Amino acid sequence: MRDRTHAWMRLGQVLSLAIALLAFGPLSRSLAQAQTGPIRVGAPLPLTGPLSPEGIKLQQGYEIWKDEVNAAGGINVGGTKRPVEIVYYDYQSATPKAVQLAEKLVTDDKVDFMFSPFGSGATKAASTVAEKYQIPTLAPTASSVEVYDQGYKYLFGTFTPNDTLSEPLTELIRAKMPNAKKVAILARNDLYPLAIGVEFEKSAKKRGFDVVYFEKYAINTLDHASALTEIRNTKADWIVATGYTNDMILVRKQMADLGIKAQAITMINAPAYQEFIDATGPLSENVTSAGWWHPAARYKSKDIFGSTERYTELFQKKFKYVPDYTAATGSAVGVLLQMAIERAGTTDRVKVRDALAAGGYDTFFGPLSFTPAGQAISYVPPIFQIQDGKTIVVAPDAVKSGDLKLGVR
Repeated sequence: MRDRTHAWMRLGQVLSLAIALLAFGPLSRSLAQAQTGPIRVGAPLPLTGPLSPEGIKLQQGYEIWKDEVNAAGGINVGGTKRPVEIVYYDYQSATPKAVQLAEKLVTDDKVDFMFSPFGSGATKAASTVAEKYQIPTLAPTASSVEVYDQGYKYLFGTFTPNDTLSEPLTELIRAKMPNAKKVAILARNDLYPLAIGVEFEKSAKKRGFDVVYFEKYAINTLDHASALTEIRNTKADWIVATGYTNDMILVRKQMADLGIKAQAITMINAPAYQEFIDATGPLSENVTSAGWWHPAARYKSKDIFGSTERYTELFQKKFKYVPDYTAATGSAVGVLLQMAIERAGTTDRVKVRDALAAGGYDTFFGPLSFTPAGQAISYVPPIFQIQDGKTIVVAPDAVKSGDLKLGVR
């Protein structure tokens, strides 16, 4: 009887062990996968709709970074190289959908980290997801301080504040046009374009300009004739228009149709893009703008690219055009995430978040460190102008390739 009891006990132990192995085997495999498998990054983008030119450029920036990392064996996580996988969703240029897809990437796709949607408005809306799930999120195109004043800890942006564009550009215009009086501003009624318009208003008033016109236009406006006619009637010396690529192409063409001329025309940020020059042709001549990066910057870096020059060469070879700041910032958030993971030696979200907050990253995009709120504060953005069909950097002095010209046809 005792032998039979011992036999049953042994059988029970074997069964318990088998059940335990069945129960924990998948978990063990899942844990191993988490430690050695791909690092997954979620990327909601506007790949269709009016913001698609910008969304496609960001995707190209992400892809060239991913390809370089994976060609080198992956991100070094505490001595183990892990490849990068980027999970994309198209939110069709609709901010509410961007937020929904950001949540889906975290909860359904189980991404490890996030790249935010395009622009300040969508980034601010989706930042609630980053904070809710405590997932480090890199914002490639959010410059408005309203994105970073929410007390969040998991959002980090590569763009300096909007006044780092308006202040030096306004100072340059004032120096070149000491007797100019009138400024007219037309701004898209969207978080970033409107915020940058407000910063130009502040910068202009600070330097003695009279802001004779400031109006907003609705998203998806297809006819600016009424507003532009009012601007023409002001006889402004300097005209500032803000919006995205398709907006600014339309505004510039309609300005020409209405015979509007000024000593200076600034458009934020469309002249940074070759599409603007191609679409407007001679009308782009002498239009000024500012952005957060330009190939002329010539940074040496400790990232996967090694320098601005090498990044530009690789990008041009892959995509057949010279990268602008939107494409470059897509790659910049990639190298920033990579360097933070490698510094932390882990993919633990809290530790990677702390590594990001510490700053001090030398990248091809420029030196990147952040305010306590998570916004970059560590470099000087370039100012540029279209001259003879090419983008010429006119400030700062360290990277300038030409001088500001006045007069726009």
